[in-house]
Amino acid sequence: MREIVFDTETTGFDFTTGDRLVEIGCVELVNRVETGRTFHAYFHPERGMPAEAQAVHGLSDAFLADKPLFAHRIADLLAFVGDDVPLIAHNATFDFGFLNGEIARCGNDAICLSRMVDTLQIARSRHPGAKHSLDALCNRFGIDRSHRVQHGALLDAQLLAQVYVELMGGRQIGLGLVGSATAIPAQPVFATAAPRAVRPPRHFTPSAGDLARHAAFMKGIADPIWGVEASG
Repeated sequence: MREIVFDTETTGFDFTTGDRLVEIGCVELVNRVETGRTFHAYFHPERGMPAEAQAVHGLSDAFLADKPLFAHRIADLLAFVGDDVPLIAHNATFDFGFLNGEIARCGNDAICLSRMVDTLQIARSRHPGAKHSLDALCNRFGIDRSHRVQHGALLDAQLLAQVYVELMGGRQIGLGLVGSATAIPAQPVFATAAPRAVRPPRHFTPSAGDLARHAAFMKGIADPIWGVEASG
């Protein structure tokens, strides 16, 4: 099963009020295992970068000045995400709002929301009352985020891919193979037992003395439960 985990960076919080997408990072999973295939791009937002947004992701006007417009990379992006695979994001309505806003601005059909998987909602249902930020979930699952100084779309998507796998129960080794690895067919294993000597059957017939001692013992039992005294 193929899935895409993605994250975005923007100039603000709301595409409908003029904010724009400036970075997207996508990570491919097959059977909940990263394949190594990614898509990453920066975009010129055609507007200035607010200081508050730059403080979050570090993307300045100068850095984005020579980056392509979203319209120039949309074909590559849509080819990578495909037509029907699930798209996984943290607080996914935010990321889908910007992604579909940019796609619609280019005159393309929006990505169907039925493909949306929101890890924030999954985390809230799995761990109610806990903290559900990406940092908090990395801490919960022991995922190294020491290199996450600022937000970055590809880095955050890679961290989220690991979080998503843990939220869904962890990686089940051996249930599926990714890439060009070839499974080795199982070979039957037969245990070879050392030959054992066959002993002749043994008989345990009571002797006359054994029978006499048993009869004497039975006579000594007062009021036996079988209702009659044993006879010799």
